[in-house]
Parts: sequence; C-alpha cells; structure tokens
Amino acid sequence: MKFLAAVMVVLGVSTLLAQAPVAPSSQEQASRPSFTEWLEGVRTEAESRGIRREVVEEALANVEEPMPVVLERDRAQAESVLSIESYLSRQITSRRVRTGREMTARYATTLDEVSKAYGVPVRIISGIWGMESNFGRFSGVRPTVAALATLAWDPRRANYFRGELFNALEILNRGDIDLARLKGSWAGAMGQPQFMPSSYLQFAQDFDGDGKRDIWTTPGDVFASIANYLKGHGWAKGQTWGREVSISKEDASRIAGTIERRAGSCQATRNMTVALPLSKWQSLGVRSSGGGALPKTETQASLVSGTTRHFLVYSNYDALLEYNCAHAYALSVALLGERIAAAPASTASPKKPAPRRPPPAAPKPHRP
Repeated sequence: MKFLAAVMVVLGVSTLLAQAPVAPSSQEQASRPSFTEWLEGVRTEAESRGIRREVVEEALANVEEPMPVVLERDRAQAESVLSIESYLSRQITSRRVRTGREMTARYATTLDEVSKAYGVPVRIISGIWGMESNFGRFSGVRPTVAALATLAWDPRRANYFRGELFNALEILNRGDIDLARLKGSWAGAMGQPQFMPSSYLQFAQDFDGDGKRDIWTTPGDVFASIANYLKGHGWAKGQTWGREVSISKEDASRIAGTIERRAGSCQATRNMTVALPLSKWQSLGVRSSGGGALPKTETQASLVSGTTRHFLVYSNYDALLEYNCAHAYALSVALLGERIAAAPASTASPKKPAPRRPPPAAPKPHRP
C-alpha cells in the first residue's frame, strides 16, 4: 500500500503511486501494441497462470479500450502539497470524529473481537477505516479489472499494474467476489481498506467464516483485514504508535542539524530521525506535549517534525507507514483514532442557580 510521497490535498485511499507520472516517449507510443492486441496477450498469460478461461473471458468481455478518466487521474497526481499541520487540520475534523464515534460504537463488538484476535487497537483500525473509506461510506466505483487493464497497458508503470491485473483475475478465480461487485479506486485499490489486489491476496481475512474474504461489505472481514495487514508488517501487540511532544525552536533546530536521518525506500522514512532512547530525547530538550518530562524509559523513538508540531514515534509507527508511506497519513490515522476513542467533551452548560422569583407585578398588556 504505497502512497504518493508528496501528500495531496484530497486523500481518501492509499493507492496513489510512489513515483511522479512520466509521459511515455514517442518511441514507446509507436512500439507498443494496440489495446486489443495487448489484451489477447493478457488472456493467454492469465490462462497459463491457471485462471479459468470462463473467468478471464467474463472479466475482459467489456474491456474494449483504455479508460480515459483513469489515465487522466494517473497523470494528475501531485498537484498540491500540504504541510503536516494543514493536512491534519483538514482530515481530523469534528464531523469525521463524530462519524467515527458513531460507526465505532455501532460495530463495537466486532471491533473488540478483531482487536483481541490480532493485537491491534480498535482506535488504529478505526483510524485507517476512516481515512481509507470514510468508515465504509465510499470505497470507489471504478471497475477494478478495467482500471488495472488501462494502467497495465499504459507504459508508465506497466509491469507493476500488469501484475496487479493478474492478481485481480485470481481473486475472481477464487470466487471471493463476483465481477459486478469488483470495484474500487481509479488505480485499482479495492474495498473499505483500499487494498491493491496483491495485498488482498496476502492479507485479506474471512473473519465471519462464510468462506469469502469480503472487504467490500462485511465489517468483520474489513476490520480483520486491516488488522492483519498491520500485524503482518510488524505491529506489536500491547505497544502504541508514539506521542506528540513539544520542542523549543532552538532545540528543534539543533536536533535537525545534529541527529542523523533514517535510510529508507520512501521519502517519509528518510524524513525522520534515527531511533534514540527517550532518555536521550529528554536530554536534547524534547518534552511531553504538556511541557513535562518524558517517561523514564529506554524505549527507542524517532522524531517526526512538521513546521510547528513534533512527534516521537515508536516501532509500531513503521507499520502505519507500510500502509501508506506519508507522515501526514500515518499521523492522521493515529490522531484520528485517538480522537475517536477519547470520551467526547461534555457540551452541557453548567447549571445556574434558579433565579429568585420576583414579587407579583401588575399584569402587562398583551402584545401580539
């Protein structure tokens, strides 16, 4: 589940690609086969992979040409970049928190069962569910096979999407979902967790035991698939993701100039420090969000900084980056989940003493 390194203004799925789009050269355009010819090659290879002919024919029957809207979306990914602070303020809204509390309460029993089975807190599952599909309210309407065929034929990332196209055909071959319901984002991410087909095959779960891994409409399967993905990427039971901290401008500047950055395959991991014990961060001037001392433990943590907000993140945070490698996304998941889990502040006004009853007065004339 890779996400565009530069975070976009509108983000609801984690299927956007890690590379900026590159227009195909004229030579590439001239050398590639027509879409119809290319599809014949897909049919042949799919059958050689063991996918039943009737499944292949049904899936590709109405795929006659590339989808222009998919290519347009693919070419226009990185239009606007937000700071962490701006992104958080746009994503963690009162409305989203309120919806999250309502939906988490509705499925509390199932969420608790999934959390116990996989060792992932309810609040983290809820945070991802909210970020990916607005708590199941929208998970995409594009036909997955047609979208993936379009992107697999296009030369920009043909090999990657060709593999995902065969994975989608394999999902149909296994009978987990029928073709009419196999829909998702323009880039092929599916269901409420927004899994690419390869992630579905590896991590999707049949939590209700009906023989199908339904990440589209079955809540238990959705929650268990999210939790299994995180567990499979190293989420450790009983540990948290991290904490917000406070740092003076002077200390933040000194840390930025002296503490090494991590290595990594995505930009987000390169935009955080190496892990140091909390005691070391304390000595460097890092304090709790309220200004107090950090816990007196040797827990290892890396520093993630925005423009004005700072976070010490633990090893579980890496699992969130595996879902979508952008700090704005991972922090939104964690903080949204915490807001959902927190008891809502009381909106009741403090009771005022009853006013003293005035002495009887002469009746006033009626006024319409």
